[in-house]
Amino acid sequence: MEANINNAPVAGRNHGERILLGLVIALALLVGAGSWLAIGLLSHHERAHGIPPEQARQLINFSLTDSSGRTVTRAELEGKILAVSFLFTGCSLTCPEVTKRMAEIQTLTAGQADVRLVSLTVDPRTDTPPVLAKFRSHYGSDTNRWFMLTGEKSVLHEIIGTSFLARDAGDPFNSMPGNFTGTERIAVVDKHGRVRVYFDGLRPETAAAVVAEISQLRAEK
Repeated sequence: MEANINNAPVAGRNHGERILLGLVIALALLVGAGSWLAIGLLSHHERAHGIPPEQARQLINFSLTDSSGRTVTRAELEGKILAVSFLFTGCSLTCPEVTKRMAEIQTLTAGQADVRLVSLTVDPRTDTPPVLAKFRSHYGSDTNRWFMLTGEKSVLHEIIGTSFLARDAGDPFNSMPGNFTGTERIAVVDKHGRVRVYFDGLRPETAAAVVAEISQLRAEK
């Protein structure tokens, strides 16, 4: 009997500690859920509005080569709404994810004759037409609607730097050819060749956001 009496406070204390631990865990989960909810709401807000260009940008004239060896010019895209991405096949992290978004956009815009997809390589010395052809085979690209383009390095870098992306040559950690920043973005270009908005190509919801933007641009006069 004495043993049971002496152990009672210990048992009660252990029970109390378990309750306290449970409350701490529940509170942590509640705080965590709230944080994820806040992040989700912020993501939705960014998704709805996209990222506007930091300056007015216009698609300049060009003549490049696609993955099938065919010449593609700026004139061929006149009057089309474009989704434009940036890649180099030696990239193993962001580029495959962004290209996956482009493949989703291709599927969602099937049958829309006024839409074209363009992927510009930032590493044309490596990304020759045969290399791009092998790369595109992993994503089921329709070469009549989705152009993966290469050409002279100076020409491509001028197009990308003038029409789409900023450069940061002073960043020692920027391993992107051409020192371009924001290469994970997908640009939406209206039928007049103006860059209207960028979306983060690493986000799963971006394909739907791009298609929604395309629908809005199509409704413009």
